[in-house]
Amino acid sequence: MVIRHTELKKMEQLYEKNGNQLVLLYGREGCDKEALIRIFCKGKKFFYYRARKASMQEQCMQFGQEIEKQYDLSLTKYTYAEFFNRIRSGDASKLIVIIDEFQYIAKRDEEFLKAVIKLKTKKLYPGPVMILLASSSVAWMEQELDEQLGDSVKRVDERIKLDDLKFLDVVRSYPEYPVSDCVKAYGILGGVSSYMNRWNSKKDIRSNVCKHILSPNGYLFAEAERFIGSELRELAIYDTILAAIAAGHRKLNDLFNKTGFSRAKISVYMKNLAAFEVIEKVNSFETGGWENAQKGIYQIRSNYVNFWFRFIYPHLSDLYMMTPEAFYDAYIENGLDDYMNRYFVQVCTEYLELLNMVEKLPIRIHKAGTWVGKTGNIDIIAQDSARNNLIGLCNWSKPQLTYQMCEKLFDTMKKAKLKSDYYYLFSAKSFDEQLLEKAKEDKRLVLVDMTQL
Repeated sequence: MVIRHTELKKMEQLYEKNGNQLVLLYGREGCDKEALIRIFCKGKKFFYYRARKASMQEQCMQFGQEIEKQYDLSLTKYTYAEFFNRIRSGDASKLIVIIDEFQYIAKRDEEFLKAVIKLKTKKLYPGPVMILLASSSVAWMEQELDEQLGDSVKRVDERIKLDDLKFLDVVRSYPEYPVSDCVKAYGILGGVSSYMNRWNSKKDIRSNVCKHILSPNGYLFAEAERFIGSELRELAIYDTILAAIAAGHRKLNDLFNKTGFSRAKISVYMKNLAAFEVIEKVNSFETGGWENAQKGIYQIRSNYVNFWFRFIYPHLSDLYMMTPEAFYDAYIENGLDDYMNRYFVQVCTEYLELLNMVEKLPIRIHKAGTWVGKTGNIDIIAQDSARNNLIGLCNWSKPQLTYQMCEKLFDTMKKAKLKSDYYYLFSAKSFDEQLLEKAKEDKRLVLVDMTQL
C-alpha cells in the first residue's frame, strides 16, 4: 500500500502544536485520503463523520445520530453548534474532529462552517482540538470555499493538497518491476494511489491492463468516465472533446472543426475540464523565439483518462466483443511506445529535479518547462536565476538516441533562440557510437541510461 509520508509528517506536526488547528485536506478521487486519515488517527482520540449526498435536514440528522452513538448521549437540539459542544476526548489529549467530504454539508448549510469556526475559536468544546475538513472536490476547494469562509479564511492553519504521486513513488511501490515497466505503469495510471494499489507488479504490464482495464469486471474498466462524471455533467460533450484531443486535435480551432461545437461552447467546457484537472494548456517555456512556438495547445492531464481515450474509447465496440488479450494485442501493443514518449519526458524531468535537490547539477534550477515549436520540440528546458540553461533530450521509442537527434535539437534551439552549456541526454534503450564518442570529447553532453533513473 502506498503511504504518503510527507503529508502524514505535516499532519503530525500540526497535531503536536499547542491550541486548536483547522486543517483542509483535499485531493482528487482516488488519492486515498481515507487511508491517510486512518493511519494518522491511529492511537489518537478522534471523531469521524463521512458526509452524505443528502438534504440539509437529513445530513444534520445523520451527523447527530453518529454523535449520539459515539458519545452515548441524547441530543435535545440537532444543530452543528450543539454537536461540536458535546464532543469529548475523555482526557487531556487533543481530539481530532474529521468531517470527510464536508462540501456536501457546506454547500447546503451555511451554519456548518460557522459552527466549525466557533469550535476552532474555543466557543464550543473547550478542549484542544484539531479540525480536519477533507474533500475530494478539488475545483470547489480551490475556487469556491474561500468565498464561503469569508473573513474566517484566516482561521485556516494549513491546506494540504494530495497531488498525484511522483514516479519515484511508483518505483518504490513496484520493486519487482524494471525501470521500463515502472515508466509504463506510470504512463497508464499516473500517480493515483488507489489505482496503484490495485496494480500487481508481480504480473507484467499486459496482464495488468487486461485484468484491470479491459475486463468488464476490472477495477478501472469504467473508471475514466466515472471519474469525469463524478463532478461534471453532460458527458456526451466532454467525451467528444476528450476523444478529439486524444486523437491529436489539440487547438481550439481544431476542436471546433472536429466536434462541430461552437468555439464559445468548447471554451466553457474546456475551462470546466481544466478546473477538474482533466486537461491542461501546454505553455512553452519563455524564450526569444516566441514567433516559432506553437500557441494554444491543450493536452489531457490525467494519465489514465488520456490512456482510455487514446486506446480504448475509439474501439469501444471491439472492447465488448473481443477478449481482453486480443484487444490489447490489436489496439494497444503497437502504439504504447509512442504514447509513452510524453511520460518519459516527465520521468526525466523528475530525475533532474531530484539531482537539483541534492545539488548534483551544474546549475541550480529555478524554473523548468518544455518548448513546443512549429517544426520541433525541446523536451526539457531548465534555467537558473541567472538565466543559464540546461537542456534535456529524451528518447523512449527509438532503438537508439543518435547524434543526428542532437543536431535536430540544436536546430530547434536556434529557432527558440536558446543557448546552453549543459545537455542531459536520456535514452530508454541505448546511444549510437557517434554520440558516445562525442560525449567523451564534449563534457557538456551527459548521457543518462534509463537504468540510472
